[in-house]
Amino acid sequence: MDQAGLRDWVGGWPGVEASIKWGEDLVFSVAGKMFCVTRADQAGAHGAGAVSFKVEDDRFLELTERPGFQPAPYLARSHWVMVEEPGRLPPGELRALLRRSYELVREKLPKKTQRELAD
Repeated sequence: MDQAGLRDWVGGWPGVEASIKWGEDLVFSVAGKMFCVTRADQAGAHGAGAVSFKVEDDRFLELTERPGFQPAPYLARSHWVMVEEPGRLPPGELRALLRRSYELVREKLPKKTQRELAD
């Protein structure tokens, strides 16, 4: 999964914005709340293409026990996971996980903002 593919997948969802944060991370947010993070330069401490995203509380342990998944640095306490090689996951599964991350963040937004973002 490269940045272009990631942008294609999530960029069209209502209210999604992409920005560079902390000088090196490409962050996808909805209404200013982030739901997906990857390295902007695609070559860092966690390897090219690593992607972090939010998961349901009850799926955090399940996913972090799977090969290729680990608690996301700095965000694990908020139930974020990191996939070091997202290209090894079936594309449909990765897309569903990213969409669910988007939905989890969107569900926490004020009701007015949620209505404005209605599909």
